[in-house]
Amino acid sequence: MLIEIKYEIGQIVYLKTDEDQKERMVMGARVLPGHIMYTLTCGTQETDHYDIEISEQIDESKLLDHE
Repeated sequence: MLIEIKYEIGQIVYLKTDEDQKERMVMGARVLPGHIMYTLTCGTQETDHYDIEISEQIDESKLLDHE
């Protein structure tokens, strides 16, 4: 079985729902039945997310809406 990981360890990504669009680093990936969970860090906070929550590009419109 070949598992394809969408995001590389160490890659900088953004959460689509984060109003501040803070940079997060991919620290790991866990293969679970039917999906992959990515562990992201932002400062000292570590959280797990599905790939549909993650973007490689910052959403500038969120920053404008947040001002």
